[in-house]
Amino acid sequence: MPESAAAYIFLACIFILFISAAAALFFSSNKTISRHITYISSIAASLLGMSASLIKLFEAGKPILLELKTNIEFLSVSFYIDSLSAFFILIITFLTLVVSLYSLGYVRHYEKKRNTAVLGSLYNLFTASMLLVVSSGHIFFFLAAWEIMSLASYFLVVYENEKPEVQKAGIIYLVMTHVGTAFITAAFALLYKYTGQTGISLLDAGDIPPSAKNIIFICLLIGFGTKAGVIPLHIWLPYAHPAAPSNVSALMSGVMIKTAVYGIVRFIIGSMSADILWWGTAILIVGAVSTVLGVAYALMEHNIKRLLAYHSIENIGIIFMGIGLSIIASVNGSPLMGALALTAALFHTFNHSVFKGLLFLGAGAIHYSTGTKDIEKLGGLIKKMPYTSVFFLAGALAISAIPPFNGFISEWLTYQSMLQNIASSNNLLKLAVLASAALLALAGALAAYCFVKVYGISFLGLPRTPHSENAKEVPASMLAGMGVLSFVCLAAGIFPLFMIKLLDAVNLQFFGTELTGKLEGFSCFISLPVTVGSSGISPLGLVFLMAMIFSLLYFIVSSLTAKTGIRKYNTWDCGYGKLDSRMQYTATGFSKPVRIVFRAIFRPQRELKVEEGGSPYFIKSAEYKVSTQSVFEKYIYEPVVRFVFTFARKARYAVQTGSIHTYLLYIFAAIILMLVYYVLTSSN
Repeated sequence: MPESAAAYIFLACIFILFISAAAALFFSSNKTISRHITYISSIAASLLGMSASLIKLFEAGKPILLELKTNIEFLSVSFYIDSLSAFFILIITFLTLVVSLYSLGYVRHYEKKRNTAVLGSLYNLFTASMLLVVSSGHIFFFLAAWEIMSLASYFLVVYENEKPEVQKAGIIYLVMTHVGTAFITAAFALLYKYTGQTGISLLDAGDIPPSAKNIIFICLLIGFGTKAGVIPLHIWLPYAHPAAPSNVSALMSGVMIKTAVYGIVRFIIGSMSADILWWGTAILIVGAVSTVLGVAYALMEHNIKRLLAYHSIENIGIIFMGIGLSIIASVNGSPLMGALALTAALFHTFNHSVFKGLLFLGAGAIHYSTGTKDIEKLGGLIKKMPYTSVFFLAGALAISAIPPFNGFISEWLTYQSMLQNIASSNNLLKLAVLASAALLALAGALAAYCFVKVYGISFLGLPRTPHSENAKEVPASMLAGMGVLSFVCLAAGIFPLFMIKLLDAVNLQFFGTELTGKLEGFSCFISLPVTVGSSGISPLGLVFLMAMIFSLLYFIVSSLTAKTGIRKYNTWDCGYGKLDSRMQYTATGFSKPVRIVFRAIFRPQRELKVEEGGSPYFIKSAEYKVSTQSVFEKYIYEPVVRFVFTFARKARYAVQTGSIHTYLLYIFAAIILMLVYYVLTSSN
């Protein structure tokens, strides 16, 4: 099929999304019809988008460029789809396909209490805007698509706007996303000033002075880092993701924050050539800090969606570490190692979209069935929601990098790229890479610890409250969505070579080399070497090894207990006879050891309320609360907010005098300044 066909298929995908967004509002009087139009159209558009992206990735050739020019340049529409764009289109459309299937059942619980047609319209507009961001052909169109994405996601975040916490989340998100947009706009303005180009494919920063390139890099890192949610620019993320409906949270965490990864790769590695060593080191350090602090904050959370939001920070940190290592390797003159690190980053981008989408859908299923997001109020859901429990477990194993699930593969590739960079770096850089590797290992252990807490408290044991006691399994469409993602988590872990082959198209674009021929393997199986060309570890071999170990253990246990009688007894009842839900481990108690170790970061606060009875020794009730503080929010953002409000109040009194003579003076001064600027620019 010619590549031009891929372009028309992609345009059809965009067209369907916009038309269905309008149709959802048109049929708003019938919520059932509106819901089916929204999500069935989204499924159809996603299938088209996936087809177009796969065609472009498998058929090597020139990038697709489609232009609709107008007399006003910044109003022109231009699509530019190369291998990098096609890969991100694949991620966006695949997750949208699955989430749309899930939404057919999920959205029904909103229909009795609010206008779901607005949710559906914004949902498809949001999806279309993300596709436009990663396929934009020039910087003005990119900024327009970026702004549409930001506004659509804002209205989705505040969908349940009667709740105070949702209003707060919306304000924080709106402010932070526009701060990021301001830095991206500043970077684009400088790129245009020095290159004179607006076309993304034409941007080449090779002749830009080093000082200006450094400023552009910092602006891009802050701008895209804000959208990605790296620390300390993460402040919006743990507020916005829990506030939005769960299907929207899956898209925001699974793919929206990945548009920032696209921007980093496109403009820093692509347009800016990433030829300065400290750039890679800075991205590596930001990624390492985000990885370990993201998972540390996640461990303290009891709101399951807020907990997952912090894990997004952790995984974005892992992706940034891969990008930083790729830049370091490229500057050190090793394109193959650069390709390995970039593959690790982009593979983890795909993996995170799958398992984080799955976990947010699982959290949505729990909330749908129980009416709560607090894991302290759950328990025993494995009996009430058996299918959801299996799918959530698959996501938990994947995000914890447990083989043979997909999270293990991309993190293993990240470790390999670290080993390669340690061997080829100077001593100072070796320390940075070694420290990053140690932090990644620590984060992996904490992630597994965190999901033992989440799964154990939520699904195992006895129901703690009526929320979990009365739970039941969710509708079939929701189960189908989670089931598809669970299967992909396992398949991508056992057969990773397919994704690596897709990413070779991106490696050829940026590094002129590919990995497929350099890695040991055959057919769909792959052996991942510790160093390229050396012996390594096979995911399929791990599956067989684990199966053999479990089979052997089962045989030994069965043999030892074959001649014993059947005994019935209570497990760990400690003489009580019957266990009570209040006797179970709590999430707070489970995470206390970590809270003690990281108390300098968490700043734990304890509050004990006791209602005494007839004697201090006989109390009526006791309430014990433990809370943590956000160091970044308290010591960085709150002082900045106070300063801005104080300055604004003083400036208002100074500027808004109420005198017409003062306002005329302002106009006169503005005209004079414009004339001076015109004279100076004309003389140059």
